[in-house]
Formats: sequence, structure tokens, C-alpha cells
Amino acid sequence: MSVSKIPLLVVAGPTASGKTALGAALAEEYDGEVISADSMQIYKGLDITSAKPTVEEMRGIPHHLVGIVDMNVQFSVADYVELAKRTINDVNSRGKLPILVGGTGLYINSLVDNISFERAETDGSIRKRLCTEADIAGAEEMHRRLASVDPETAELVSPNNIIRVIRALEIYELTGMKFSEYKRISRNEGSIYNVCMIGLNYRDREKLYDRINRRVTHMSENGMIEECRAVYENEKTGTVCQAIGYKELLLYFRGESDIETSLNKIRQNTRRYAKRQLTWFRRDERINWIYLDEINNFDEIIKICKKIVAKSKILCYNEM
Repeated sequence: MSVSKIPLLVVAGPTASGKTALGAALAEEYDGEVISADSMQIYKGLDITSAKPTVEEMRGIPHHLVGIVDMNVQFSVADYVELAKRTINDVNSRGKLPILVGGTGLYINSLVDNISFERAETDGSIRKRLCTEADIAGAEEMHRRLASVDPETAELVSPNNIIRVIRALEIYELTGMKFSEYKRISRNEGSIYNVCMIGLNYRDREKLYDRINRRVTHMSENGMIEECRAVYENEKTGTVCQAIGYKELLLYFRGESDIETSLNKIRQNTRRYAKRQLTWFRRDERINWIYLDEINNFDEIIKICKKIVAKSKILCYNEM
């Protein structure tokens, strides 16, 4: 007798596309709970800067894997997959629909595609040396080094994400393989989920960029600067301090930039991040795209989503 797969609804897309609102609305529609797939929102602190959902945005729906890891803790993709699997199992065991919501493509695909990390290569001495080289040469130079050996990974990973850049270089030195190739051969026998994937996007990229610009302004007017200053003054360090918003404001806190220059840099880097997110997600043919600039209102978005979910048959899968 075959084992039924767990139904999993995924809401993906670039930053500022409205994933949070849609995820909560679909959870209401299908009696579900939200599991975050965001590499920065999983950390404690920087709630405004990382755009964690507010109490109002959660609409009374349980949201998992948000603000659960201390700032100074290194949290890997493998850690995320293990934790997300346990969370999804728990949600499903209580008769609720797990709804994965986020924009970190590596988290989403590693979970959905059942990437195996059991044999993940690692070498502390190599990683330590690469970290030292990064401190001396800088993030841009390490990213250029990655691009020379693995352009596919370099295209998808920001130079500012030095931890992933170093990890990709470590894999290359250990195995002689590109990180992109290493991931492909690490796949298991298939997904353990019956997945329906919905993606949010805009035909007109400038409309997305305008949303990003306005959101940065809104965040700056509602506590982002003060939140980041508190982290800076408490000398907090760790992965979360790579978050777009915090690192650009460091120059302002140090007196090396004025506030408007730093905010414009946040807008620019967020737009670049959105572009990388779309580059990643467009490779996944399973995603059912909804183009928000072609839709008049939120109710229409929900209707389209319901048609996509119905067509996927994920909700009747376990009854077959």
C-alpha cells in the first residue's frame, strides 16, 4: 500500500509582492497554518527590517519559524529543512493545511525537492581559511572568485551573503564540484509532499520596484532606523546583521553616510534582491504565476488561487 504524501501549499515570489497577506488569507480559506520560508525572518530581532508579519497581518493564523533563532547562531539550509519538515508534520497531524510562505528560494526548493544534506561535505579548516580571506579581501572579491568557478550559483547568491558564498567555495574545494551540481546529485528519490506552488509577480517590473521603494519609506517612518540602531549600539553580530536594511544603515550610524543615501542604498539592494529571487523562481516550472498588475482586487487573487488549488488536487490527494 502506498503512503499518501502530505499536501503542501506554497506561496512564493519576490520581496514586497504581497506573500504575507495572501498566505494568511489562504490559511483562512483552507483551515491552514503558515510556515515561513524566509532566511532572515527566522532570526530574533530586526522585526521591522526583515518585514516580519505583524499581529494584524497574521489575522489570527499561527505563523511558524518566525523569530525563533538567536542572532548570533549560524543557521544552515539543512537546519531549516529539518525544522520545516517537523513543523509541517505537526501541522498536518492536527488536520491543518501546511502553507509555506516566503521568498528564500533555496529554502523552498531544498524542502520541496527533498534535498539530502546527510552527506554534506564540510571541513572546518577550509572554512576558517576562507572566512579569514573574506575578512581581508572583502565580500565582493570572494563573490568574484565564486563567479569564476560557479557562475550559476554566483548569479543567485548576493555578494553580501558571505556565508553562502563561502559555503559554495568550500564545497568546490572539497569535492571539485560546483555547488549547483552538488545540490543536484544530493537529491533524494522525490518529494515527500504533494505540492501546489503559487507565485506572485508583476508583468511590469517597475511596479514591483515602486512597491519596494514605498515599503522602504514606510519601514523607515515606522521604526526601522531605531530598531537597527539598537542592534548596532548593543554590538550584536551574526547572520541576521546581513539583512538588507541593517548593513546599509551601518554607514549612517558610523557617520560615514547621511540617512537619505543609506535609505536609497536599501531601496537599490532590495530591488536587486527581488531580481535575484525572480531569477531563481522562474526556473521552477511547477509555479503557477499570478501577475498582480493584471488583477483588479484581492478577492480576484483569492479566486484564482482557489482554481489553482482545485486543479492541483492536493486537498483530495490523501483520499485517493
